[in-house]
Amino acid sequence: MDTAEFRELVLGYYREHGRALPWRYVADPYAVLVSEVMLQQTPVSRVLRSYEAFLERFPDMRSLAEAPLADVLSAWSGLGYNRRARSLKLCAETVLQAHGGSVPQTLEALMALPGIGYATAAQVLAFAYGVPVPFIETNIRAVYIHHFFADAEAVPDSALLPLVAETLDREDPRTWYYALMDYGTHLKAKGPNPGRRSATHKRQARFEGSMRQVRGAVLRKLVAGDAQTAEELARTTGFEKVRIAAALEALAAEGLLVQQGRLWRIA
Repeated sequence: MDTAEFRELVLGYYREHGRALPWRYVADPYAVLVSEVMLQQTPVSRVLRSYEAFLERFPDMRSLAEAPLADVLSAWSGLGYNRRARSLKLCAETVLQAHGGSVPQTLEALMALPGIGYATAAQVLAFAYGVPVPFIETNIRAVYIHHFFADAEAVPDSALLPLVAETLDREDPRTWYYALMDYGTHLKAKGPNPGRRSATHKRQARFEGSMRQVRGAVLRKLVAGDAQTAEELARTTGFEKVRIAAALEALAAEGLLVQQGRLWRIA
């Protein structure tokens, strides 16, 4: 399959089955940045429940930058990996201070923002500014493994990225990447996920009983109310004190919590 045939296959699927996601209809680079940080490690279905409400609460860069962290974490509830909420707030602060409130338009400047790696920076450029930068995310990975590495195992991203660059629609990268992502979602749903044959594939540990669950429970209690001791948190969450203590230390190391005497509160 040559580049033209491959593009037509992907775009043909998108014309018939493309998803109408709210962040695909915004021109504001700030709103694009918010959506891409939310989508880093969270399924689309969960982001749909939070995205528009988050923007209603923090409609622009300044409102997010000046908001208390507790308010940002409250609006982030349900998305998981809460350090991203703090990173996004720090992004807003940095953009205001260093870029006059405008989301940067270069890969280097975007990657200098807190919590923004290469893939997220490339997606912001493509979706906010129409800049064609090759990148890989989970659905795009599935497409290229399915079509170009049908019999291979442990396929590295370094083998995929040249193909992404070669087939990239440089005139309209926004539509092309949306089409790739939706087609990849389709491939993963209809049969064995091609992404499992990626060298980067890791099966996620169960959430129930995990330290992620403990951390989430701690944050919800502290966002919703006053500062508490480790003992109080153990009693109100139902988790053992030793696990609560480990969660508190980890959350503090990430800048989400601070300790005052025996009490813990949102930073």
